Amino acid sequence: MTKELKTERLVLRPWRESDAAALYEYAKNPNIGPIAGWPPHQSVEESLDVIRNVFDGPEDYAIALAGDLDTAIGAISLKLAGNSDFFPANDTTQAEMGFWIGEPFWGNGYIPEAARELLRRGFEDLELSAIWCAYYDGNTKSARTQEKIGFEPIRVAQNVPVPLLGETRTEHVNRMTREQWEALIA
Repeated sequence: MTKELKTERLVLRPWRESDAAALYEYAKNPNIGPIAGWPPHQSVEESLDVIRNVFDGPEDYAIALAGDLDTAIGAISLKLAGNSDFFPANDTTQAEMGFWIGEPFWGNGYIPEAARELLRRGFEDLELSAIWCAYYDGNTKSARTQEKIGFEPIRVAQNVPVPLLGETRTEHVNRMTREQWEALIA
């Protein structure tokens, strides 16, 4: 069960069906989804379906500002065993991190702040050995964020299928090990 995580300015909390309108407001923006590999949302109903069927994992979080817990402004998650292509499906010691935030909130350092807390959760609470993260060519914001929080480049993969958009892209795959994380926080 997803728990609530707090940072200085944010709360990472479980998604609620009542978040559908806010999710739609930010996820309909064509500057958000396509760069990450998913099409803009077309309706509040589609956003509700995403909450029910995509953002339903044990480590899926809505990002909310500490002063406004009722408004989801982005998403962050750890995909656990069986839900990532970066490590064997039966490997319970690794996870894949994914994130995005609504365009009005870009440039405030919210994603690095949320990601650092989710890294802490992954390595301390879930006792993971490694957390993976990736971005597609052209997604400079995600590339900078991953570099800023300490992910190390592992490989670049060509012609990676992007099923929700029916295309292929170049994908940059990064990883942080528990040892790297411990060195960062020391």
